[in-house]
Amino acid sequence: MSLHLEAFEEKFKDAMKSSVPLLDKITNYIVKRKGKQIRPMFVFLSAQTSGEINESTHRAAALIELLHTATLVHDDVVDDSNERRGFFSLNALWKNKIAVLIGDFLLAKGLLLSLDSNDFHLLKIVSKAVQEMSEGELLQIEKARRLDISEEIYFDIITKKTATLIAACCAAGAASVTNNEETIAIAKEFGTLTGIAFQIKDDLFDFGNDDNIGKPTGIDIKEKKMTLPLIYALNKASWSEKRKMINIIKNHNEESEQVKKVIDFVIAKGGIAYANKVMHEYKEKALSVLYKLPASEARNSLERLLIYAIERKK
Repeated sequence: MSLHLEAFEEKFKDAMKSSVPLLDKITNYIVKRKGKQIRPMFVFLSAQTSGEINESTHRAAALIELLHTATLVHDDVVDDSNERRGFFSLNALWKNKIAVLIGDFLLAKGLLLSLDSNDFHLLKIVSKAVQEMSEGELLQIEKARRLDISEEIYFDIITKKTATLIAACCAAGAASVTNNEETIAIAKEFGTLTGIAFQIKDDLFDFGNDDNIGKPTGIDIKEKKMTLPLIYALNKASWSEKRKMINIIKNHNEESEQVKKVIDFVIAKGGIAYANKVMHEYKEKALSVLYKLPASEARNSLERLLIYAIERKK
């Protein structure tokens, strides 16, 4: 797998090359600050469960990274964010106009990478994911104004915002080596269920608990995001408790002592325990789907990747 990831790095760099020096400088910066390569791993391992990794698989991984990176660059501009993964964001270093243009450039590069190789099936999978991610973000913004969403809406948001990208990784990986629609659908469903479990784990990081999830940070509370532990706790609260907590989130979310009250409230109402239980339920659902694929080392690696997703410390 490490050899495939190294080859992917080179192909990803090549896919972003430009004759404009400023563009090359910025895309080199993007490559240097890339994360743990989780998305390419899902692409390659999903391909290996159904066939042999090929050039189409590498293009699928690069396509997903190009389009996803474009959305992240645009997100940083919209959020006026100066940091991403401990590095300065593009808009912090080169201002908003250049960052938006870089996002557009990456999007166009991803489209051309697919079209030049006639990978229309891969482009359709990834473009659909980007569409759903945008819909999820807009749905979250719309619902955040009321701070009173149901679990059903929460799962709709995180399926679109987070799970759809991992689903696209798995589906594109499988589609790069097989035309079997059932196999591709299984890979996509595994990715969706894994993505939901992954997002619930992210929700839990905001609170901390006895399972070494970390210190309570309250970042989601400060950003008025409705996470699963908080939704559960509010549904278990009395009308007056609920009104008090929503007032803190709306009007006092920058005050550390007030944010801690919300965290303590969520823990006391069993929100952490509930979210943990649901996360493990999704893990089991994902495993039952994964086991529909033939036994292989790649399938075992996908299982380990799923377990990592819910046991990681950050």
